[in-house]
Formats: sequence, C-alpha cells, structure tokens
Amino acid sequence: MPSRKALIRRPSPRLAEGLVTHIERRPVDSAAALAQWEAYADALRRHGWETVETEAADDCPDSVFVEDTVVMFRNVALIARSGAESRRPETVAVEETLARLGCSVNWVWGPGTLDGGDVLKVGETIYVGRGGRTNADGVQQLRAAFEPLGARVVPVPLSKVLHLKSAVTALPDGTVIGYEPLVDQPALFPRFMPVPEEPGSHVVLLGGDKLLMAASAPKTAELFADLGYDPVLVDIGEFEKLEGCVTCLSVRLRDLHS
Repeated sequence: MPSRKALIRRPSPRLAEGLVTHIERRPVDSAAALAQWEAYADALRRHGWETVETEAADDCPDSVFVEDTVVMFRNVALIARSGAESRRPETVAVEETLARLGCSVNWVWGPGTLDGGDVLKVGETIYVGRGGRTNADGVQQLRAAFEPLGARVVPVPLSKVLHLKSAVTALPDGTVIGYEPLVDQPALFPRFMPVPEEPGSHVVLLGGDKLLMAASAPKTAELFADLGYDPVLVDIGEFEKLEGCVTCLSVRLRDLHS
C-alpha cells in the first residue's frame, strides 16, 4: 500500500524576516501564521495524511517552507542545495528525519543549486524550473539521481516567479494548471489549463478528487468544483506574503518502504 505521510515543519519565530523576491514586503503576523499552519496540518490529517513534524529551525526564517529542502521520487530523497545560501542550513534536520523513515538519501553538491519548490512531478515526468534558485548543474544532478529510476526530467525556464510551483501545479489527471501571465511557456506542458487567480495555480493532491488549495482563490475553487473535484480550502494568507503557497508547507511521502 502507498504510504500517506506528510513532512511538515513548524514556523520559525523569525518568519517575518523571510526572503521575498518577486513581490513587495508586507508585515507578517507570526501568531496568525502559526494558527494558519496548525489549521493546514489539521487539514492534512483530516484527509488521511499522517503528519511527520521535522525538528524546527528557529534561526532560519523560511524553514516552514519545507518543500524546498528535498525532492522525493519513490522512496529516494534528493536533499536540495538552495540558490539562497541563507536557506541551506534548513536541510540538516530534514535529512535526518527522512533517513529515520527509511528513505534512500542523496544530495545536491556544489556548485549545483536546487530548490524543491522548482520541481513538479506528473507521473514519471519531473518538470524542473530553471531560474533564480535552481541552476543548470542542479538540473543535471536531479537527472543523475532520478532518471536511472525511470523518471523523465524536463527543464522549464522561469523568469516571472520564485519557483516553478509558484506558477504551476497539476490536477490528479495530470493536467498542469497555472495563472497564465506568470507562466513563461505553457506549451511545454502537454495539457495546460489556465486558472483565473494566481493562488489558484497551487493544489496539493489529497487523494481521490480532493484538492487542498488556498482560500484566496475562490473563483478557481468554483472552477475545480464544476470539473468534479472537491476543493479543501485553507487560509495561508500570512505565508502568501512571503511568496508561499499550499505546496510549500509539506512534502508528501507516498512511496516509503514498509
């Protein structure tokens, strides 16, 4: 049976100092952010996911965005090496947690850089954003780690957003969704569907027809409901101020060996 574990990490008390690159900085309410994070984790649990909380990294303001620290393919973990040097210490506890869970652990080595938020998996295809946080050497190391396991790696140019998954994610049937003004080359995806709101570009697949998504995209939620999906809305407004989205806050571990 596939595993249903979700790796999460508690927000740092320094969250408000997190990096912003493509938007203007706004004040972040750390207490509200913690409440939103707890509600997000509860939504995962209510829909059948066992949350695994890795050790907090209080000195790393962006550490709640745990997705950036690792890329999973089957039971293999590729520990990322962020293009933002200040974020590199975030990986230590994540690596230890995944090793305890039985993952096979690999690493991105310098001069390669790779952020997990730049990686979108659709079946056996791995799209990887080539932009500010992920360089060509990082893409090459991703290929070396996962192509021998049957993956097909497709680089995607990025110029308008922080990470690939800031622009696109995918529905359960493999259709890639995105807010078209922020997608450099929609034609790279065999099936692409534009959505009416930027936060509507981001969904976490909870299983079946359930889609975890931000409450800030009501028109997109209505669109997905019309298509037969069941949107599960969560308020992540404090994290959106730091270019965060629903995918950033967890890593689903679906192929762990028992």
